[in-house]
Amino acid sequence: MLVVRPGAHAPPEEFMAYVCENCGKNRQKAHKVSHSNIKTRKWQEPNLQSVRALVDGRTIRVRVCTRCIRSGVITKAS
Repeated sequence: MLVVRPGAHAPPEEFMAYVCENCGKNRQKAHKVSHSNIKTRKWQEPNLQSVRALVDGRTIRVRVCTRCIRSGVITKAS
């Protein structure tokens, strides 16, 4: 259960960093491997772009991955 203190800033439920708003692709955990084979944790983040797109006949700004833009899933507004 999430408990938020009164007066504390809570981000809106719809927004999440590094998540495509269309397909839900988000960041992945990986390892950075040094020459001595020491593995440290790193994050691989999707290539998100902020584009103006047509959604339900309206033009809104969305953050989508380049694969969704390239495949034509998102209709860019002119």
